[in-house]
Amino acid sequence: MYDPHPHGKTRDHDQEQEVIPAIRLDDAEWKIIQQNTFTRWVNNHLKKAGDSIQSLEADFSDGLRLISLATVLSQKNVGRFNKKVNFRSQKLENVSLALKFFQDVEHIKIVNIGE
Repeated sequence: MYDPHPHGKTRDHDQEQEVIPAIRLDDAEWKIIQQNTFTRWVNNHLKKAGDSIQSLEADFSDGLRLISLATVLSQKNVGRFNKKVNFRSQKLENVSLALKFFQDVEHIKIVNIGE
């Protein structure tokens, strides 16, 4: 008897396998678009402080530009922070300070949007 679906695969299963990579590609493209859009938005605000970023991850990692963004957006003093960051702990303190400021002072809910 003729089997139109060799190896026991169904047509629906084959189509499902083809759709999944397309969805992942769309997710990857969407993530890039979101990163580029947010980077432009951040730079639009940071230029008021004479600053800019190229990479969200790299340029926000020490917390300095994140604090600058918080200051520009809120027009409030974020508090004392490490202006010269030589250690990982100082970077984490700065990032934590900025995120805590957004949450506690500006009442912005922080959610994980990464992977």
